[in-house]
Parts: sequence; structure tokens; C-alpha cells
Amino acid sequence: MDRIIQVKEFQNIVSKKGYKDYKYLPEKDFKELITFIEEFVGSEEEIDVMNFMKVYKTKDRNLGTVVKVNNYVGLIQLKSGYKIEILPKIDFTDDEENNKTKAIFLKMLKSLKDFSGKNFKNADLKISKMNLYEIFINMYLNDVRTLVKNGLKSTYVTKEDNIKFYKGKLQVSQHIKMNLAHKEKFYMAYDEFLVDRAENRLVKATLLKLQKLTSSSQNSKEIRQLLIAFELVEASTNYEKDFSKVSIDRNTKDYANLMKWSKVFLFNKSFTSFSGKVSSRAILFPMEKIFESYVAQQVRKKFLPDNWKVSIQDKGYHLFDEKNEKNSRPIFSLRPDIVLRKENKIVILDTKWKRLIPESRKNYGISSVDMYQMYAYAKKYEENGIIPEIYVIYPKTKDMIETKYFESNDGVKVNIFFIDLANVEESLEELRNMIE
Repeated sequence: MDRIIQVKEFQNIVSKKGYKDYKYLPEKDFKELITFIEEFVGSEEEIDVMNFMKVYKTKDRNLGTVVKVNNYVGLIQLKSGYKIEILPKIDFTDDEENNKTKAIFLKMLKSLKDFSGKNFKNADLKISKMNLYEIFINMYLNDVRTLVKNGLKSTYVTKEDNIKFYKGKLQVSQHIKMNLAHKEKFYMAYDEFLVDRAENRLVKATLLKLQKLTSSSQNSKEIRQLLIAFELVEASTNYEKDFSKVSIDRNTKDYANLMKWSKVFLFNKSFTSFSGKVSSRAILFPMEKIFESYVAQQVRKKFLPDNWKVSIQDKGYHLFDEKNEKNSRPIFSLRPDIVLRKENKIVILDTKWKRLIPESRKNYGISSVDMYQMYAYAKKYEENGIIPEIYVIYPKTKDMIETKYFESNDGVKVNIFFIDLANVEESLEELRNMIE
């Protein structure tokens, strides 16, 4: 049976039993988790490792060191095999378990452009019996199944062989070396149209690796069936070399997501900017990005049929112009998450994955920087004397459910709207009614 713990964003993990509000992990595995965190280093973007997990010591000597999960969600599998499943913190109006959170999380993931599994249906799996890693494996297999159904792509592969007929180009030096006593043979270099291309070699290598990793009988059976279609393909042994040969174009579009996932599985990397050593595996996603992408997808579905123009990550304006003697250039671009336009009306929506608090003295936990940003949007997107409507969208929680607004003395109004991730359709219907 899998050894697994489920935690939510912002929960704490400890190696001591008896602490009700903390998740327990055996001491040996807890130390391995800390080693795993220390292994992760920032890429050229220099993302701080503390963004996804924080290690700190408490004043309680008995409790000792604590690992706090921040706003990255997904799955970490330690070298020992222990799995840590990290789910987003989503509030429900009724008593729901982690399974519904997991289902909503997977639905949100499908909105990401670089995420495979867009055809994945939650009904295909018994989510309660599969950890996230097994679900990600199943998504990968689903894409491989689509590839096999559409047919593996072939390419011309150059081969060299000592054959009994003249085919291709004679390799003179090798021919002389090998055929002094075999006048009936020719050492030739020739092209053959084969399925043994880099993309297929990488997929087969991934399937063979997942076959060893999976603990799901459903996934294991699926892998065995899919490997039959790759009998004429040699599994990749030099991943870097084969990835350098990958070519995604109109004819090979079925491989686009597969190559991203193959890289995740083969190199034990994540969709984040972190890269870890081979001792552990992780597939982690920043919740800010997921929330932003999911809300944008749902807004498009809700507003486009009503003749709204929907612009995602709009690039229409800059904060300043840099002036010099000859000309000027715009700098500090403004990129609101969503801009809606209809007739003379402009509405700006910006998403923030943050749990607000019901304390007005602390401005409900709203960042001053975010409000400065909204004010800049309102001023720069003003057209013909009409100030755009501004909505900042936060996830709905049990403590924060009612829409609020703030207004400046020069006409800028910022609405705070809470979206219920368990009832997205109803929330967006409410938002549309407010706007229209």
C-alpha cells in the first residue's frame, strides 16, 4: 500500500506525533523532505526556494523543526517512496473531503497552456484511489493513446550496414576494410522511413520508466498495451541528445505535450522553475498561475457569447515614456490579467490567489502594491473621460464571501470580488450581472 500524506497549502509538516494542527511525517522521511527542499535550486529566473516550502524551528523544543507548505501544489515523491500530496486550500460550503478538492484542482490545471491532459475526464479514474502522481501518469498515457490512435510519425533514418545489394551511398573505407574477402557485399549508407525517431524513442523510454514507477494496476495494464505499438522503436538511452532532435511542427503536433511531460518524468523535473537531483521526484505548480489561467478560461467562456471582447494579459498601455532629445520609448508595460470591452465600456479583471481576512483595520489582507496597480490600470485605460471598472478577483473563503469596493476621490473604484471555485458558473454569472 502506498505511503502517502495529503496536505493543503499553508499547512505545517512535523516529525512529532500528537500535534493536532500539524501533519505528521516519520522522522526519517521528514529529514529526507528537508534534504529534498535543500536540493532544489533556482534557475536563471532565480526563484527563491522558500516560495514553495519553508523550513523553520519553533520555540517548542519538543516540536522542533517545522516544514511549512506555501503556494505550490502537486506531488513530491521522496527517495524512500513516501509521497506528499499537496492540494490547494479551497473552502466549501459543506463538509467536503480532499477528493473534491483534488477534482477541482485537476479541472483548474487543464486551463494551463503547457499542461497535458486537456482531454482528461475525471470520471475516467477513481480519484480517491489514486494519488496525484498516478493521475499525472494516467494523463500522459491518455495522450500516448491518442498518438497511437492517430499513428506514430515516421522519418528518414540514416543507417549503415554491410548488405548484399547496392543501396544508397557506398562507404569506401569501411567497404574495403570489411569486404576484401566478400566481393558479394557492399558497405552502404542509406535512408529508411522508420518510426524509430527521437520523439518515439523518448515516449518509449518514458513508458518503460513509468512501468517501474506506477503502483496502479490500471496504469500498469495501459502501459503494457501501449508498448506493443512501440515494438519497432528503440527506447532512448541518451535523453539530452534525443530531446535536441525533437521537432514539433504541424505534422508532429501530437507530440507537443508528450515531450513536455516526458521531460518531467525522465529528468524528475517539475513544471516550476526548480530543478532537483535524481533522489526525489516532484511535479509542482504555482497556484497563482493556475488560478489566473483558470479564471481567464472561464471568463472567456462566459463573456464571449455576449459579444464582449476578451483580452488576456493585455499589452495595450505602459506606465511611463522615457524621453530624450530625439524620441521617446514606452517603459514599464501594464499587463492586467483580463480586459473586457463592449461598446464604450471597459472592464479590467485581475486575479490574486490570496486568502483575505475579515479585518478591516488590516485592509482585509489586501496588498497596498496591488491597489497601486489597480489605480494605474484605471488611469491608463481611461478612454474618452470614461474610467474603466476594476475588479480584483480572489478565491472565496468561509470568512470572505461578500463583494466589497473602495473608491478614490477622483473617481477610481476598485471592486473586490470572490469566486467560489466549487461553483464557478454561479460566481461568474453573478459577476456578469454586476458588470452588465
